[in-house]
Amino acid sequence: MLERRRLDEAVSATRSIERELSETSELIEMAEAEGDEEMAAEGTAVLKVLAEKAERDKVAALLSGEADNNDTYIEINSGAGGTESQDWAQMLQRMYQRWAEARGYKVELIDFNDGEQAGIKNATMLIKGAQAYGWAKTESGVHRLVRISPYDSAARRHTSFASVWVYPQIDDDIEIDVKESDLKIDTYRASGAGGQHINTTDSAVRITHVPTGVIVACQNERSQHKNKATAMKMLKARLYERELAIREAAIADVEAGKSDIGWGHQIRSYVLQPYQLVKDLRTGVTSTAPGDVLDGELDAFMAAALSQKVTGEKVDVSDVD
Repeated sequence: MLERRRLDEAVSATRSIERELSETSELIEMAEAEGDEEMAAEGTAVLKVLAEKAERDKVAALLSGEADNNDTYIEINSGAGGTESQDWAQMLQRMYQRWAEARGYKVELIDFNDGEQAGIKNATMLIKGAQAYGWAKTESGVHRLVRISPYDSAARRHTSFASVWVYPQIDDDIEIDVKESDLKIDTYRASGAGGQHINTTDSAVRITHVPTGVIVACQNERSQHKNKATAMKMLKARLYERELAIREAAIADVEAGKSDIGWGHQIRSYVLQPYQLVKDLRTGVTSTAPGDVLDGELDAFMAAALSQKVTGEKVDVSDVD
């Protein structure tokens, strides 16, 4: 029934645009024939609104994958480079949180490890909302930052890397068979701020799926049992996403997103110095306002990547310094 409703809404939206386009075109023709410039201008304004609506519907039509309507996990890991990369990883965490909140999504921090001096070594967020995974799924990959380092007393230009890994939270009716014998379960003391209990007992849980090497962790609950339950959901989601990637043949190797966090693997560059530019290295989409992008304005990048994922179109994009 959910699928039928989605299709009905898509068909109705398309027919509505077709009807309004036809009526507006006739209106403009009449206005031009009668020399009514004001009415013609109004008709042209309506066409612009219709074009914007059609573009939004086009993106919505791309979100028709099996898990696109699900909530999603976003996992961020800093690359080599110590404090620089750890600070960049935290900037990415903030960027995705701002993006999610702007869309009305709910954000939960599932797991994190603070950096040695600043930033984070890694973090996992759960984004809850309609089509959260569908929108965010093309963000998996390595993100590169170029800036004058605030941690360098010589004010030199630095390049930092961090990886992003996106996978859906699976529905309750999707069964993922995980054998207990394939699991390695470790408990450890939670890090970061917390109450008296959270930092004094081994409540955090890390689960390793030995056959695939997939590792998940959770430490946001006071109870070890709750953390284990959440970690198991994350593990099943990761295994499910792995199978999705293989079936869709969109990713030749499910571990490609976990390749070296460095040169040659990045999907997007964020240049803050000596000029201002964000450039997607897959689609060619750019923004000269990196501050806005880092504040969560990602829809244009996501929409272009979704379109490319569906059409398979290749874009010749040169890298930026």
